[in-house]
Amino acid sequence: MTALRLHRRLLPVWDNEPGLRGWLKTTSNTRLGRMFLMTATWMFVVGGILAMLIRAQLATPDSAFVGPEIYNQIFTMHGTIMMFLFAIPFFEALAIYILPGLLGSRDLAFPRIGMFAFWCYFIGSGTMVLALLAGVAPDSGWFMYPPLSSAIHAPGINSDVWLLGIAFIEISAIATAVEVVVTILRFRAAGMSLDRMPIFAWYMLVVAVMILTAFPPMILGSLLLELERAFGLPFFQPAEGGDSLLWQHLFWLFGHPEVYIIFLPAAGAISTILPVMARTHLLGYGWIVAAAVSLAVLSFGLWVHHMFTTGIPHMGLAFFSAASTLVAVPTGVQIFAWIGTLWRGRPTMSLPMLWLMGFFVTFVIGGLTGVMVAMVPFDWQVHDTQFIVAHLHYVLVGGFVFPMIAAIYYWLPMFSGRTRFFRTGEAAFWLTVPAFHVTFLALHWAGLLGQRRRIHSYEGGHGWEWINLVASIGGFVMAAGFALVIIDVAVNALMAARGPRNPWGAGTLEWATARPAPPYNIASIPTVHGRYPLEDDPTLPARIARGEGYLGEPLRGRRETLTVRTADGAPAYIVPFPGNTIEPLIVAAVTGFMFMMPVFKQWLLAGLAVPVVTALALRWAWRMGERADTGPLDAGHGVMLPTAAEVADPPGWWGSLFLLLADSVLFGSLLFGYAFLWTVAPNWPPPAFLALDRLGPALALGALLLTLAGPRLAEVQLRRGGTPWLGLVLAALGLLGWIAAAVTVMRGVGAPAAHAYDATVWVIAGYVAFHAGVALVMTGFVMARQRAGYLSARRFNPVRVLRLWVDYAALVGTVGLAAAWLPGAF
Repeated sequence: MTALRLHRRLLPVWDNEPGLRGWLKTTSNTRLGRMFLMTATWMFVVGGILAMLIRAQLATPDSAFVGPEIYNQIFTMHGTIMMFLFAIPFFEALAIYILPGLLGSRDLAFPRIGMFAFWCYFIGSGTMVLALLAGVAPDSGWFMYPPLSSAIHAPGINSDVWLLGIAFIEISAIATAVEVVVTILRFRAAGMSLDRMPIFAWYMLVVAVMILTAFPPMILGSLLLELERAFGLPFFQPAEGGDSLLWQHLFWLFGHPEVYIIFLPAAGAISTILPVMARTHLLGYGWIVAAAVSLAVLSFGLWVHHMFTTGIPHMGLAFFSAASTLVAVPTGVQIFAWIGTLWRGRPTMSLPMLWLMGFFVTFVIGGLTGVMVAMVPFDWQVHDTQFIVAHLHYVLVGGFVFPMIAAIYYWLPMFSGRTRFFRTGEAAFWLTVPAFHVTFLALHWAGLLGQRRRIHSYEGGHGWEWINLVASIGGFVMAAGFALVIIDVAVNALMAARGPRNPWGAGTLEWATARPAPPYNIASIPTVHGRYPLEDDPTLPARIARGEGYLGEPLRGRRETLTVRTADGAPAYIVPFPGNTIEPLIVAAVTGFMFMMPVFKQWLLAGLAVPVVTALALRWAWRMGERADTGPLDAGHGVMLPTAAEVADPPGWWGSLFLLLADSVLFGSLLFGYAFLWTVAPNWPPPAFLALDRLGPALALGALLLTLAGPRLAEVQLRRGGTPWLGLVLAALGLLGWIAAAVTVMRGVGAPAAHAYDATVWVIAGYVAFHAGVALVMTGFVMARQRAGYLSARRFNPVRVLRLWVDYAALVGTVGLAAAWLPGAF
C-alpha cells in the first residue's frame, strides 16, 4: 500500500471535526498537547507579569506602588502560578505531545482521560486568574501556612480559592500521571524493551510515579485545612489538640519532591537533545536511568529540609541535612554524563545548545547554593531571606525553564513542520540569561545582608537599596528576553518555511512520521531493535508510512493501537480507542463546579453536583467494552492478538492500579497525620478515646470476609462460563458492612469540631466509608454490565478491575478502623 493511500484510509477514522467543535471534542494527543502548551505558556506570561509587579514594588525602599493586601495576593499568585499552573502542566503538555511518537504508538493510553485532565487544568487555572482580577486571590503565600491561612487570620474566601482550586487542578496532574505511566509501560513499538526505551520516556516514567506519590499529601493537607476553615475541625489549632506544623509536614512531603518533579523532565529533555547536538550517543544510559530513579527516591527523604528552623530535634536535623547533601550525588552523575557526552561528540552551537549551556552554568550555581542551605547552621542564618528566593529561582528557572526553551526549539519543527527562519532567538538568549544572573545574584547578596522575603516594603539604610534597584532592572530585561522567546517561537511556527522531516538527524521515533503529525500519529506500529531506530534502519519512516508495521491497515474501521509486554516489548494485545466526544469537557466542568461552590458556602449545590458527576462518569464508562466475543484479531505480519476486552490486564486495570497507588499514599499521609498529632501536638492525648464496642469490629470482620470472597467468587464463576451474581452480591453486602462499621466509629467519638482527635477519627472513618461507597457503585455498574451482555468467560476483566477496588476498600477499612479502635482498646 502506498503512503498516500494508507493516509486516506486512516484519516477518516482518526480525524477531528472541523472548527471550534473539533477542538472542544478532540481526544487527539497532538491537539491536547498544543492546547496544554498554549495554556501553560499563557500562565507563564501571567506569572511573569506578577513577578514584574513584585520587582517594581521592591525596586525602591518605602514603595507605595501597591499596598500590602494587594502585594500579598501578587506574590502568592506568582508562586502558585509558576509552581502549579505553569511548570507541571508545561512538561505534561510536552509529554502528551511527544510520547506517542517517541514510543511508536498512536496515542496515549486513555485519550478521554487526557482530555478530562486538560479541561480540569484549563477551568481551574482560569478560575484562579479570575479570582486575581476580582481581588479575592489567595494572599497567605503559595505555601499557605496555618495559622496565616486559618479562618481566624484569613476570614475571607481568598484561602478557600487556593485550597479548593489547587485541589481541583491537581486532579489534572494525577490523571495525566496515570496516563503517562500506563502509556510508557504498555503502549510502545514492538521490540521496544525497557532497556531500549528512549531516555526521555524513562524520565517521564519516574516523574509520573513521583506525581502519584508526592501530590496526595498536599491534596490531603488542602482538604483538611478547608474542613477546618469551613466546619471548624481543628487539625491545625493547638488549643483543640491540633498543630500547625502538621500542615508543613504534609505540604513539604509534596513540596520538596516537587522540585525534582520539575527538574527531571528538563533533565530528560537534556539527555535527549544533548547527544543530537553533539552528534553522538548518550554516555552512560544505564547510569543516568539509575541516577534519575535514585534522585526520585531520595527526594522523598528531604521534606524537613524546609523546616530546619521549626524546632526539629537535633538527630532529625542531622539526618535530613545529610540526606539533603546526598541528593547531590545522583545529580552529579547526570551532569558528568552530559559533560562526557559533549566531550565524546562534536557539539554544534545551535540555539537549543545555547540554552543548554545556559542551563549548565545556572543549575550548577543553584546546586551549590542548595548544598549550602542543606547545612543547618547556614540555613538558620538565611532562612526566609532573599537568599532562599534566589536559590529557588536558580534551581527552577535554570533547571527547568532554560532546558524547556531548548526543548521547544528542538521539537519546534515537529510541532509546526517548519524550519526556523527568523533569528531573534539568539538575541532573546543573550538578553535573558545574563539578566537572570544579574537579578538573582543580587538577591543572593541582599539575602546575605539580611533582607527578608515576603515583605511588601523595607526601610532605607540597610544597604539593600541599590541591590534591589539592580535586581529590578535585571528582572525587567529578563522579562523582555522571555517575551522575545515567545514571539520568536510563535513567528517561526506560523511563518517560517516548510522544512525536512528530521532536521537534526535524530535517531528516535518521533521524527519518523510526517510533520506536523497526522491525527493517527503513526501510520503503522514499527518493530525496533535498538535505542536509535532511525539510525539502525534509515528506511523505517518510509516503511511505517506504507503500513508495513503492525495495524498498518484499518481493517475494522475503528481507532486501534498495539500494547506490548512491559519488560521485553513483545506484542501483547490490541486496544480499541474511543472517538472524539465532548463528555470529558462536561465532566470536568461539573467537577469544577463541585469544587468551587464550597468557596461561596453553597454546600447544597456542591452536594447536588456529586451524583451528577457520578452519573456522567458511569455514562462515560458504559460505552467501553464489547458485547460479543471476538477472539484473536489480525494485527499484521500474520500475528493474531486478543483485544483489550478479552485479557486479564487491560489498560483500565493498569490505570486503576496506579490510581490506587496515589490513593494509598493519601491514606498513608492521613495515618501519618494521626500519628504525628498523637505524639507531638499539644493537648494530646484527648480527654476520651473511642470505646472498643462489639458491633463495629463484628461488622468489620464480616465485611472483610465478604469483600475478600465476593469478587474472587464472581471471577471464578464467570471464567467457568457461569454468571457472577452470587459473588457480586456478596461483595456488595461486604461493602455495606464497611460503611456500617465506619458509621459506628463516627458515632462513637465526640463532635468532630471538639478536638483534633475526634476530627481525625471522623476523617479516617469517612475515608473508609467513601471508598466502600465507590466500590459499591462500581459493583452495581458491573452487575448492570452483566445484564447488558458485556461479560462472558472471555470478557471477565471488569470483575478483575472491580476486585482491585474492593480489595483496596477492604484494606483501608481494616487498617483505618483498627487505627481508630486500638488506642481505646489499651
